[in-house]
Amino acid sequence: MLPSLFISHGSPMLALQPGESGPALARLAAGLPRPRAILVVSAHWESPELLLTGAAQPPTWHDFRGFPPELHAVQYPAPGEPNLARDIARLLGEHDLPAGIDERRPFDHGAWVPLSLMYPQADIPMLQLSLPSQLGPAFQTRVGRALADLRRQGILLIGSGSITHNLGELDWRAGPEVVEPWARDFRDWIVERLERDDETALLDYRRQAPHARRNHPSDEHLLPLFFARGAGGRFGLVHQGFTLGALGMDIYRFD
Repeated sequence: MLPSLFISHGSPMLALQPGESGPALARLAAGLPRPRAILVVSAHWESPELLLTGAAQPPTWHDFRGFPPELHAVQYPAPGEPNLARDIARLLGEHDLPAGIDERRPFDHGAWVPLSLMYPQADIPMLQLSLPSQLGPAFQTRVGRALADLRRQGILLIGSGSITHNLGELDWRAGPEVVEPWARDFRDWIVERLERDDETALLDYRRQAPHARRNHPSDEHLLPLFFARGAGGRFGLVHQGFTLGALGMDIYRFD
């Protein structure tokens, strides 16, 4: 059975400058059974309600500015799977989690950037599920649990966000050896609670974790972690690291 994954997707430049995360993602993918499809919850698709991508061939969306033309030229032409999207919407409805289909939504960089490093052939069908971020971590845990059985059906479930995400305090000149203590302390607190399976503390992270609001001025980049944890089981650490002083690049699996 496939695990569920949480991936810190970092800057969009990860697609061209994979650093240490790229090889870690490639090794992770190589060690997994080949999925028949991939479902991604990305921090970059916030919505009031649950929605699934429904196009047969969603385009690659370069949903960012200020990056070089080479990045805008990158394409990730993975096919969609509209029938599977409808099946997942029905499954969510059976768990009192109504979901719609968006037939025009493209793949945002929270999905295609890490997948381009895991499955560069772009030959595995991919769907995205939106993030109703205003409903918080308990809701994302519930969504993950509703979809957990998809892992037995060969569908890889991924939450794509960032273990820390305060863009206003990044040091764009910092090397990978530079790590802000407030970012490390927060990351370590999250890992310790995941290892203990302390759901009560994790759901209350904004009050209990050190420097929580400094690391996450808003929730959306950490919420995919709760989806991945809800969909999976035992916590496992795949990769740890920081870029730009305070942008965590951790990758976790839940078996």
